[in-house]
Amino acid sequence: MKNLEIWENILENNLGGKKMLLENKKILIMGIRNKWSIAWGAAKMAAENGAELIFTFMGEENREKIEELLSEIPYKKAYSCDASSDEDIKRVFTEIKAEFGKIDGILHSIAHANTEDLRNPFINTSKEGFAHANDVSAYSFVAVARIAKELDILNEEASLVSLTYYGSTKVLEGYNVMGVAKAALECSVRYLADNLGPEGIRVNAVSAGPIKTLSAKGIKDFNSMLGIVEQRAPLRRNVTQEEVGNAVVFMLSNMSRAITGQVVYADNGYNIMGM
Repeated sequence: MKNLEIWENILENNLGGKKMLLENKKILIMGIRNKWSIAWGAAKMAAENGAELIFTFMGEENREKIEELLSEIPYKKAYSCDASSDEDIKRVFTEIKAEFGKIDGILHSIAHANTEDLRNPFINTSKEGFAHANDVSAYSFVAVARIAKELDILNEEASLVSLTYYGSTKVLEGYNVMGVAKAALECSVRYLADNLGPEGIRVNAVSAGPIKTLSAKGIKDFNSMLGIVEQRAPLRRNVTQEEVGNAVVFMLSNMSRAITGQVVYADNGYNIMGM
């Protein structure tokens, strides 16, 4: 049986009669890249929970491989979008609203820093590299929220979620300027939650434990980080794509409708540990 047929059977059976958390909800996942990405784990869990999925990806030249990946789950459409361009975000959101109407949630899975700014000491970060990391990794979420509000693309009680990491609050070798960008992102989550709260829109972030993504390859000694987490996290293991995906699904669902402005950790408890 083909993968898509399997997913259709899951949806038809409605997970043994249980109500799915994202049933009848249209969710936009921004920044899908490959099967190793956290966004892909979230997509699979959202599909399993009944979401109608829409995607954005970077670079029209990547369309074929993205659509091949997405063929494994039910989805509506994938759009090429440069999230560092306000005009491109506006274009895509306008097209989405015209084709599908208002949506119920957005997962922002977009981040980038120059390789040299991850591998060299933080003090050597260039002005250009600093601006780039913060623009793509933090400001793009602000732009997404603002443009979504301006174009009235969000349904009542919509949920916006971004992905962050523990390196926003602690010094981690090799994370460098990305830690600064994630700190800016987390602070932006709080201010956006305050701005959008009166309209019933929630804004949160999920902080995942280390996962072997393509981006993680740019972090020095990443494999040793996995070993440390496995030794010291209260649950004595590393987190999986699917587990982080489940946390994202919860934050996008009505089950979390009283939660906003928060950074929710999905890292098997590693963040609570001291020395």
